[in-house]
Amino acid sequence: MNSTPDTVLVLPGWQSSGPAHWQSRWEAQHGFARVEQHDWMRPLRGDWTARLEETVVDAPGPVVLVAHSLGCILTAWWSAHSSHTHRVKGALLVAPGDVEREDIAGYLPGWSPIARQPLPFPAVLVGSRNDPYCSFERAQGMAQTWGARFIDYGECGHINAESGLADWPEGQALLAGLRSSAMPLSTS
Repeated sequence: MNSTPDTVLVLPGWQSSGPAHWQSRWEAQHGFARVEQHDWMRPLRGDWTARLEETVVDAPGPVVLVAHSLGCILTAWWSAHSSHTHRVKGALLVAPGDVEREDIAGYLPGWSPIARQPLPFPAVLVGSRNDPYCSFERAQGMAQTWGARFIDYGECGHINAESGLADWPEGQALLAGLRSSAMPLSTS
């Protein structure tokens, strides 16, 4: 049995996550690693996918993904095209951005369509009823098509720094549950 501890990779969305965002706070508190992208302001799906691929391949053991907004869309796209998904132990997907929505697609050309295949690893998707970047129904639909457990987080906006979550202990509990319940996978 592989005893290498898992690596938690943080996948921020468009424009990255600032210092008050729960993702940044988790990195500082727990030593999680951010997948740094070349261009946070003009994201290219191919570039972001290649960067995630190399980060997963270079990880010393199993990986757990913690994605927010566009990071969720990246996770689904990457998993539909990578031959290294067996290295992922699980994913926490928070507030996916609906890149197929006309008002958002204009800011993020090339990110549509959203990958619709079931994820090949356990996942939890947390959605908000008043997210300005994705309707509650669309978030539920993404969870269903990706085979992710859906968590209704009520009215919490985009589940980001502006949502007032600070260290977001409920999210940390979801991640801990995902990390402990996911089966260790091969890292070869």
